Amino acid sequence: MSSSSVYYQWKSFEEDEDRPEKPRRFGVTEMRGPQYTLLSQNMLQDVFETMGQFVDGLKFSGGSHSLMPKSFIKEVVDMAHKHDVYVSTGDWAEHLLHKGPTAFKEYVEECKSMGFDTIELNVGSLGVPEETLLRYVRLIKSGGLKAKPQFAVKFNRSDIPIGGHRAFGAYVPPTPRSSELVEDVNLLINMAERCLEAGADMIMIDADDICKDIDSLRADIVAKVIGRLGLEKTMFEASNTKTADWFIKRYGPKVNLFVDHSQVIGLECLRGGHNMGRRQASALGSSYSLF
Repeated sequence: MSSSSVYYQWKSFEEDEDRPEKPRRFGVTEMRGPQYTLLSQNMLQDVFETMGQFVDGLKFSGGSHSLMPKSFIKEVVDMAHKHDVYVSTGDWAEHLLHKGPTAFKEYVEECKSMGFDTIELNVGSLGVPEETLLRYVRLIKSGGLKAKPQFAVKFNRSDIPIGGHRAFGAYVPPTPRSSELVEDVNLLINMAERCLEAGADMIMIDADDICKDIDSLRADIVAKVIGRLGLEKTMFEASNTKTADWFIKRYGPKVNLFVDHSQVIGLECLRGGHNMGRRQASALGSSYSLF
């Protein structure tokens, strides 16, 4: 009996499987890099060598790369690229705004020189006007990198556009900044659509407001975001296995998820299990299901 007949190589990435080989446009698994715990090169290499075909991206979350020697970052980036894994900066660009108008362009150039593939923009932390955000997206794209704006559901009330028509060129006094947060998923979607039109490659949805805990997961918001932006252009943070399980059950293995490195194996089993359950259900009858 061959080693691959029963126990091994049950993921083939063929047409009837859950998603294609890398590089993938959907069913993307982005993995959190060093943030809450230190991950050595050996640990990352173990993940890539054992589960590399299932990992699409590596993100240096929370600006962790700003604390590390550039030599270490470059070695990690090169290691990821050897396994066809893209590398993202995470949400760090907002810390550069106080350095002047050229700081962001210099940041893009430095990220490219370090080998990063994607720059993530935390829209809430940036706190810049929408047109400035779109300019940042275009700067990233013109620098040859991918742009991924990250959105949360809650916005400052002063960020919500005021309705009504006004004469072209009329002066409109700026709305005072407010600390009052309001939920407006339509504002999120409208801004995300403009970012995609400006060249953004994917939209990251912050887990804190909609999917951090499975018991309070906002299925209505998730459905509206995916319905408007599409499954291929959105990525959700799955903070735990139960949340990942919910996304796979609801939207199938083609949903894009951001997870901790410790969840990679479990997530891939969920993606493959969804496909295996469907195939076995068709073979054994509609009453049989793994879920």
